[in-house]
Amino acid sequence: MPLPIFQVDAFTQQPFTGNPAAVCILPSEATAEWMLSVASEMNLSETAFLVRASEGFHLRWFTPKREVRLCGHATLASAHILWERGFLAPTAQANFDTLSGRLTARTNGGWIEMDFPARFHEPANPLPGLVEALGASPHYTYCRENTYLLEFDSEEIVRALQPDFSALSRLPVRSVIVTARSHVTDIDFVSRYFAPAVGINEDPVTGSAHCALAVYWGKRLGKTEMTGYQASARGGFVRVRHNGERVILCGQAVTVLVGELAI
Repeated sequence: MPLPIFQVDAFTQQPFTGNPAAVCILPSEATAEWMLSVASEMNLSETAFLVRASEGFHLRWFTPKREVRLCGHATLASAHILWERGFLAPTAQANFDTLSGRLTARTNGGWIEMDFPARFHEPANPLPGLVEALGASPHYTYCRENTYLLEFDSEEIVRALQPDFSALSRLPVRSVIVTARSHVTDIDFVSRYFAPAVGINEDPVTGSAHCALAVYWGKRLGKTEMTGYQASARGGFVRVRHNGERVILCGQAVTVLVGELAI
């Protein structure tokens, strides 16, 4: 039986910007091997798979190489599709059971608000080879579970980085978040996200990274509500609100492709 599949640009209002994700609605659980094959076929940074459950939906995310524990933009894309295509009533809250626990989403004034776990990084020494792979030295270095968060002295440095992804992939690093304070009035910080170890050289807009950025910049700027811009080639905006152990990620989304999986 054909299965509905959608492609959504997340953290944007403009098609062909933001971060594209595929969303596949399943009638029942599928094997991890099959979902990985579909994600590889879609060849996007993440493909989301949804199965209706008693209190919402089971949600899993796959890159073309592996399953991941948390993905913001594909969750945003999933919530957008559930409301747009009538799987949920427009005023209903979307509940997702995931490898990172229960996640929720709701609409608010044309934006989608998602309740995610906060991520806390600790000060660390730069990993040998990391500065050379990035081509620039950070001002501050933090780490959590092989994910590095690096603050640079200026937005211009972050935007100009041209990492050696081959060298970066050989390091014991899952991913690297690079960031700097923004000089634009209505943007608090900019960032980029590199993860060749999981098959994504540069992710266009990364919701899960903002679970850490909200905590980090909240402390640095003395704020609980901020706006971040991920300065990839496609680019996208993420509003964040830090509240203790949780972070509210706010974004918009647009559907760009509707189809069916024949297999």
